[in-house]
Amino acid sequence: LACHLGVLFDVPVIGCGKTYLLGDYREPEPVRGSHADLVEQGEVIGSVVRTQDDVRPLFVSPGHRISLPTARDWIVRLAQHYRQPEPIRRANQVVNEHRHRASP
Repeated sequence: LACHLGVLFDVPVIGCGKTYLLGDYREPEPVRGSHADLVEQGEVIGSVVRTQDDVRPLFVSPGHRISLPTARDWIVRLAQHYRQPEPIRRANQVVNEHRHRASP
């Protein structure tokens, strides 16, 4: 979805997920900012990035108009205090608040 919106609006976007989807990788070092390539059929398709010391890594990919190193750097910068980058973390909080209000 992010890539599609990036193309439609011609803005840079980054893919960032908590779960592994595909590709091979080695586990990055357990310190904030460490990363490893995510490789599929010999091509680097993303990075496995540690945003905090001793937490599970995130899976980062360039979405549109952004390089992989820049995408990786932004994700680490935006995850100052938590595993997830703050914009994603806050969006999840808002959705969960609405979900709890809407449920009987």
